[in-house]
Amino acid sequence: MNTEKIRTTDPAKPPSAVHFLGNLLTFRARAAQTDGKFSVAECITAPGAGSPYHTQQDEESFLIQEGNVEFTIDGKAILLGPQEFIYIKPGTPHLFRNIGETPAKMLIINMPGGFHEAFFDAVGEPVSGETAQFPPQTDPDFAFIAEAAIRNGIALLPPPRSNDH
Repeated sequence: MNTEKIRTTDPAKPPSAVHFLGNLLTFRARAAQTDGKFSVAECITAPGAGSPYHTQQDEESFLIQEGNVEFTIDGKAILLGPQEFIYIKPGTPHLFRNIGETPAKMLIINMPGGFHEAFFDAVGEPVSGETAQFPPQTDPDFAFIAEAAIRNGIALLPPPRSNDH
């Protein structure tokens, strides 16, 4: 059989989740479950939080489920709300930021799977797989984050100039 049902909630083994820079990422499908084709993470982002500006080797897509998220794609700002979707081609500089006053929620799909999982496994703080509570923010170790990014096909970039959006 060429299909496999992947259960995303199992009380005996909750999905793995990490906190990173105000983002709670719960891995709903990992590369090991999809023959490396893709991975899916649910991301809850605190108000004002998001990702650093970066490029990556893999394809990435976002489906906004709750809240308003501003993406900066190649220096241009794009605002997305619930049920809106964006696809990021490999090598495209981008970041996202929750511009709302409440947590935003989105699904993130990476193809092929593995790169982002390995990055977040390296730099993220493990949390309960079903939490929506953000742990206290600590000062990030930027040198460690940059090294983990390089190992996983991600290049961190300086923030885009404010007059670009």
